[in-house]
Amino acid sequence: MNENIIREFSDIQDELLAKVKLENTIQKEEIQSIAGVDLAYWDKDGKAYGTCCIVVVDYRTQEVIEKVYSYGEITVPYIPGFLAFRELPLIIEAVQKLTKLPDLYMFDGNGYLHYRHMGIATHASFFLNKPTIGVAKSYLKIKDTDFIMPENEEGCYTDIVIDNEVYGRTLRTTKNVKPIFVSCGNWIDLDTSTDIVLNCINKESRLPVPVRLADLETHKVRKQLSK
Repeated sequence: MNENIIREFSDIQDELLAKVKLENTIQKEEIQSIAGVDLAYWDKDGKAYGTCCIVVVDYRTQEVIEKVYSYGEITVPYIPGFLAFRELPLIIEAVQKLTKLPDLYMFDGNGYLHYRHMGIATHASFFLNKPTIGVAKSYLKIKDTDFIMPENEEGCYTDIVIDNEVYGRTLRTTKNVKPIFVSCGNWIDLDTSTDIVLNCINKESRLPVPVRLADLETHKVRKQLSK
């Protein structure tokens, strides 16, 4: 069963990968709003459930513009490398609840930094039709390649290079705090992604504000729904 699913999912990812463009379709000065996207899961009565929370913030002030969430039973099995297929239905449902679409989506997860360059931020872009960025709290190790720790200064980074290709970036957003892992989703380049992430950092967290707020929201909603 899983072999057939993996073959089907792989074919879809290969088809989408051919359309990925790691170049800017929007200028930083044009960005007015950014949506942070995160998901959380829980089990109940032998079934898996999930919620997707989206928090849209003003890019300049970081003030919250809108919050929405979706939830439901998860029917796609967990298969490493193919998480997007499990998460997409809830993401699309949550996006449909937004009263105004943001200029860019920032995911709590990876984009191009993925075994097949198809992390959730990249995969979801084709359904959102907006530039996307992946921001991960922990490192996804690919082909036994470790990341190089950046210098201990805010804004320092090292590129994650695998087989002579840049997959993403290890970024120090706050001094004396663990780095995060930034990668392009789609329709944006890595330098611009890095700048946008750094512009969304405040003193409360190493994570950019949209992702941090979405993460907090998923914990809150999951707690409410799983009771």
